[in-house]
Amino acid sequence: MTDSSIEAVDLTKNYGKFTALDGLNLRLEGSKCVGFLGPNGAGKTTTLKIFTDLIKPSRGSALINGLEVHGNKKKALENCSALVETPEIYPYMSAREALNLVADLKGLPKSGRKEVIEEAISEVKMEDWIDAKVGKFSKGMKQRINIASTLIGNPAVIFLDEPTTGLDPRGMAEVREIVKSLKKKDRLIFMSSHLLNEVSDVCDEVALIDHGKLLAYGTMDDVTARFTGEEGLADASFSKPVDQDTLDRYILKLDNVISAERVNGKTVRLKFNGGQAAQGEILADLVALKIGLVEFKTAFSKLEDTYMSLIQEGN
Repeated sequence: MTDSSIEAVDLTKNYGKFTALDGLNLRLEGSKCVGFLGPNGAGKTTTLKIFTDLIKPSRGSALINGLEVHGNKKKALENCSALVETPEIYPYMSAREALNLVADLKGLPKSGRKEVIEEAISEVKMEDWIDAKVGKFSKGMKQRINIASTLIGNPAVIFLDEPTTGLDPRGMAEVREIVKSLKKKDRLIFMSSHLLNEVSDVCDEVALIDHGKLLAYGTMDDVTARFTGEEGLADASFSKPVDQDTLDRYILKLDNVISAERVNGKTVRLKFNGGQAAQGEILADLVALKIGLVEFKTAFSKLEDTYMSLIQEGN
């Protein structure tokens, strides 16, 4: 399959004197999940509605696979699906019946439709409830069916608008795991969210937006490094507590490590120079020490600091 692409060119939306989206320029391509991150009211839903032709831009263009959505809607959207805001499903329908209705709307042939629906249900892990009435589902279960509806027809481009909004912690975790699993296929997923930890956990790249303006785009590490310099933070977790002697004799002597402090008994926060390349080398060195490394990840506080500073600068 040819790499899919989404592109905003000077995309602007005005409501009277209020500018909801201000000259957005952004190009995404390939098979990955990109988080569209920003606070409530930043312009995320407006952007997704323009890309799905639910609203028209005041200026600029939204293109999918090189086709302008407003001028060539049917062709541009034929290999796309979207979940915008929180649609309701008829409560008297079963999950199978609801998805069959979606398949009808998308014009899928009846031959083979049963398999298509069952595959979509399987991707959201709802096989045991496929013939149960949606009215009896929890919010999280309903949202999983909504996500399944975006998979009907196996689209190459999927837009998700804050898919965990309104869910309890368990439902949020389930939906996030499902979105992560969707990346296993050849899809370009554009997911809006106001939750930094959600985008960090689920997405491959992030586009930061505030007050309708794009602030930054890239991988989490790239965006963090761009605004905080080459110094990085990473948390290393171990199977047993790390004592001060191990910290001093081994970890602090690793190349590129500037400092190391214990966050708790089993987790050490490392400050290092050298960007992503150094991070990979430090990980390999920690494994070679054979002191029980079980997890190594970018420290969340660094990402949070970057996010908050960018949002504040944009105000």
